Amino acid sequence: MKLLSYLALSCSLAGAGYAEMPNFYKSVNSVTWLVQNVDLAQQGWIALGLSDIHQYPDVVLTGQYHGKPVKMWAWEITGQLGNLTVDMIQPAEGQLNAWNDFLGKHGDGIFAIVHEVASQAEMAKEIKRMRALGVGVLQQVSFDREGKRVTYTYFDTEPQGKFVLGLVYWPGGAPAAGPPGKVSHLAPVIRESASVSAYWQKLGFPAFRMEHATPRQDSTHRGKPLWFAFDVGYQNYDQFSYEWIVAPTTPPNIYADFLKAHKEGIQHLGMPVDDLSKAVAGYEKLGYHVWQSGAWGDVGKKDSGQYDYMDTDSIGGVSVELIHAYH
Repeated sequence: MKLLSYLALSCSLAGAGYAEMPNFYKSVNSVTWLVQNVDLAQQGWIALGLSDIHQYPDVVLTGQYHGKPVKMWAWEITGQLGNLTVDMIQPAEGQLNAWNDFLGKHGDGIFAIVHEVASQAEMAKEIKRMRALGVGVLQQVSFDREGKRVTYTYFDTEPQGKFVLGLVYWPGGAPAAGPPGKVSHLAPVIRESASVSAYWQKLGFPAFRMEHATPRQDSTHRGKPLWFAFDVGYQNYDQFSYEWIVAPTTPPNIYADFLKAHKEGIQHLGMPVDDLSKAVAGYEKLGYHVWQSGAWGDVGKKDSGQYDYMDTDSIGGVSVELIHAYH
């Protein structure tokens, strides 16, 4: 897919009377990934390619949650899934904060997509802009790392936007992501698209470009034939695209499975591969199996492709979509 022209996007949004998206949202710094057992999740994802692991077993964070002071403890690991930086966090139990609230509602999963700002002033400016648009700060926390005071701001976007929008200020710049090519897209699953798209557009982000996925006879769900259609909304940025999947409730499918287990939120990471069968075999050796499969176009010809969703939900609440596209 072609990347949206940021200039054209800005003009179209301004002409429609919407806010303009700040430039730092064009790329992702990291995802905040919450788990109830970080050791189990770490072991599972290392086997699937998580690298450059750094462990922080006793992180102390201070700040505010819904405007009230908080002091928090957490066990954190950081790592790279290629071009995606992962902050995997197990918050201490019994604390009142946004992380434990998310785990209680959704179980393990990606809590926030985080973008880097260049200064505290830039963060404060964006907090002011978002407040004017009706979006408050859900949680803001700071901690010390390597002699620097790092600050995260999480906006209260999840109820309408289906994930938390985050900012990070790291004095001197946050650690760089790994080489490109591991993750192509992030995919939330939602019940309907119109209100979610309108919400993000109000905040200055592009409206979803909707497509309808038609039924195919070669699709499967847990090894059984699957015949269903669904809608997908796309947002394209410099680093990743977002695929907003509108989940049909019938027949049985992985998107409906996710809604039942986790409610709306980020369901999978898309990972392009050169050899789909080989990649699937590697996952199966580790005990993960094809959860759902499908294809698009005239398979084998240009602009076609095949995909397999691997059942990695048990190690962090997120599945992997292995994708092979024919160019």
